[in-house]
Amino acid sequence: MKKKLLLFVMILLPMVASADAVEINGIYYNLITKGNIAEVTNNPNKYSGSISIPENVSYNNVDYNVTSIGEAAFSECSSLTSLVIPNSVTSIRDFAFAGCNGLTSLSIPNSVTTIGIAVFDRCSNITSITIPNSVVSIGNNVFMNCSGLTSVAISNSVTTIGREAFSECSSLTSLTIPNSVTDIGEKAFYGCSSLTSITIPNSVTNISDGAFQNCSSLASLIIPNSVTTIGREAFSECSGLTSLTISNSVTDIGYRAFNFCSSLASLIIPNSVTYIGREAFFYCKSLTSLTISNSVTDIGSDAFANCSSLTSLTIPNSVIHIEDDSFWGCSGLTSIIIGSGIKTIGKGTFASCTNLVDVYCYAESVPSTGSDVFLDSYIEYATLHVAKGCIDAYKSIEPWKSFKTIVEDGETSINIIENSAFKEPFNVYDLNGRKVLTHVTSLDGLPNGVYIINGKKVIMK
Repeated sequence: MKKKLLLFVMILLPMVASADAVEINGIYYNLITKGNIAEVTNNPNKYSGSISIPENVSYNNVDYNVTSIGEAAFSECSSLTSLVIPNSVTSIRDFAFAGCNGLTSLSIPNSVTTIGIAVFDRCSNITSITIPNSVVSIGNNVFMNCSGLTSVAISNSVTTIGREAFSECSSLTSLTIPNSVTDIGEKAFYGCSSLTSITIPNSVTNISDGAFQNCSSLASLIIPNSVTTIGREAFSECSGLTSLTISNSVTDIGYRAFNFCSSLASLIIPNSVTYIGREAFFYCKSLTSLTISNSVTDIGSDAFANCSSLTSLTIPNSVIHIEDDSFWGCSGLTSIIIGSGIKTIGKGTFASCTNLVDVYCYAESVPSTGSDVFLDSYIEYATLHVAKGCIDAYKSIEPWKSFKTIVEDGETSINIIENSAFKEPFNVYDLNGRKVLTHVTSLDGLPNGVYIINGKKVIMK
């Protein structure tokens, strides 16, 4: 047994020239004799100034090809100002340049195929970077905290942008993600607070949790048709976002996906979405227009809480469950239409909707409710509209019986209409008497809700 172990050790010995790194012209290397490969490693006294890494080095009359920059090789070398990486390098390992805050520019050669974790973390003075065509994946934390980075060119070879890859790149102003990318990792662009525009290609299928969270300067956003899932907090705290288009491919809007998007004015939930996550649009305080499609079956708790600029709300017939506090604090709401499919309404769902005038609930079986559904919404001064033949059922149970007036709506008092054309031009008013359309013959572009046409209330759905 001892002879076999000794033989194994003897076989390994030729593979390494030395147990310690060797210095050649001011640069330290780990040398591997098998294949004559050299890897740049750390300098115990730290590298500084301008450094050009050669393609080949010679040691003890043996030539070595420089193929990699080792783990933490230049880490915390704050006096390093410039660096040339040769075309022989194929791999840059984890933390290779982390904390090199004196580095102002860097070119990654086309030979590099692998960039490790946090390679350029805290390189705060690099202003631009080009990811070459040889790289297929941008790893986790690669450019995290590169606060001076203003320009990034990502090649068409990249398929994955890793977790926190560009997190806290607070000077980055615009970004084009190439058509090759299929996955954007968690918090990939978190805290890119100067980012005003993003192009997300049709190749992306998943936008992970927190991917663009706190991109506070982002003004408009189109989610492409390839995306099926918008992750937790994906666009949370994008406070400058005014325009949002969600494609018909999205089925799930995650927890807090767009919460605190406080400038968002209008929103259409597309026909593909079945679930709106908890706090998905919490505190979107500028939201004045909301259309929820007939595919949605569940609305999560606090989904639209504190959307205080909403004046009308239509919950389609497809919705079965509304979770707790979903529309709590929507103080601008004057009318709420609840479709006939509703079965349960969670506690506090419409609490603090202080301007309510009319609530329309067309479920023939009175939906079960949690406590304080209309707390502080002054329903004792509001009117409840129910389907024909259901008035006695609603009058017999809280909170419904607490409305000042309960009426059965027939065709003479309120009409439920589709977007059909009319023969004669007409004006359209909201329930506050404000004119929203003038001299029109159709309702094209009008969000779902309750309106007054020719002196009669109509529900657009």
